[in-house]
Amino acid sequence: MTTSLYSLSPFAWWLLAALCGAATFYAISAALTMPRFGSAAQVREAARLARVRAPLPVSVLKPLCGAEPRLYENLATFCEQHHPRYQLIFGVSSPKDPAIAVVQRLQAAYPGHDIELVVDSRVHGSNLKVSNLINMADHARHDVLIVADSDIAVEPDYLEIVTAPLADPAVGVVTCLYRARSIGGFWPRVGALFINEWFAPSVRVAHSTGSRAFGFGATLALSRSTLERIGGFAALKDGLADDYLLARFARDHGLATVLAPVLVATDVIEPNFRSLWLRETRWLRTIRSVNPAGFASLFITFTTPWLLIGALAYALLLAGSGGVPVCASTRAVLAALGTSTAGGIIARLALHARSSAGMGAFLRELPLVPLRDVLLLLQWLAAAFGSHVIWRGVRVPVANPDAQPAVEQRSERPVKPTPGAAPRQTRARAAVEMTDGR
Repeated sequence: MTTSLYSLSPFAWWLLAALCGAATFYAISAALTMPRFGSAAQVREAARLARVRAPLPVSVLKPLCGAEPRLYENLATFCEQHHPRYQLIFGVSSPKDPAIAVVQRLQAAYPGHDIELVVDSRVHGSNLKVSNLINMADHARHDVLIVADSDIAVEPDYLEIVTAPLADPAVGVVTCLYRARSIGGFWPRVGALFINEWFAPSVRVAHSTGSRAFGFGATLALSRSTLERIGGFAALKDGLADDYLLARFARDHGLATVLAPVLVATDVIEPNFRSLWLRETRWLRTIRSVNPAGFASLFITFTTPWLLIGALAYALLLAGSGGVPVCASTRAVLAALGTSTAGGIIARLALHARSSAGMGAFLRELPLVPLRDVLLLLQWLAAAFGSHVIWRGVRVPVANPDAQPAVEQRSERPVKPTPGAAPRQTRARAAVEMTDGR
């Protein structure tokens, strides 16, 4: 085996070395971008600038379904905001939903707050979350809207920071990243690493290269006029990727998507391997449907498998040369593999350190890092096939080509639309579910 591997063409060895080097370069980029968004200094500066401006009154729409762990604690953080004028709207589709009791506890605990509970069972399309939002939207009294998932917790300056960019008429949607908290045992810890050490860094890397093609259900802030311009929540009623589509439709009209520096917290509660596997492969299939080329390139972001491949190739090539490589090409390949492997190990450790909340968390979760990266590779391979996902126990088709309305063709760079011009029509694209993996 060693002899046959050693006899591979120089091109094959250089291709392998290049792939290992690309994986290391990505790991370095991910580690370096970690402090750039959500750092304490950046959030403080954003909060200061937000307070300079007159805060915009805001209605927060929180669609609920069931009594999730820590639901009361997470929702209560929205009642502790510094913002001077905001409305909280909680919506459920069934009068028997246990989340109703949680909202009633909030109303009793915060009697001076503008908290409204909407119970409405009307269904407007295949996306039940969007149906909930449609039913809630009529109760919003303010012209700035925030859609936020039920399982996030926020800091007191959250509303001020995420609404401030909307003062710019060129901004369509403001969204933000999130940090995962594991609730429970072993598998929630593994799931938290998915968000903290793969998803969030990949967004930061893409953002640093100029990409704005995202929108996360953790926070979607926009003006009422922007929502009306894209056709309201009704434009999303049959699309499963409602968070992504909301921001994309705004970009299709020349309005920018802004990533706010504030980080929110989200809970990972999947108790076993099966539930975690279903959630994460569902999200990866979402990427495949929204961006097939991007999905195909994800393999380069799974660092540990490439470190193992690079170290194995280095050992086999060295053994095949008798331990004394005399060929200049062999020496160069060995140097490239050795450098990429050593650099990749350092970069992966740095990424883990910057993603960890202190030295204790760094050491506690360090043994899970190889498992997390290898599991991601296996999930990526599984997600490359299949046309359905499992969402809340229901088998849902990934592709839904009839779900999206025709919208204005998006340019690569946000531009101001021509007043009075009719939007150009484009063919609808497939819709998918849960683009932020939550």
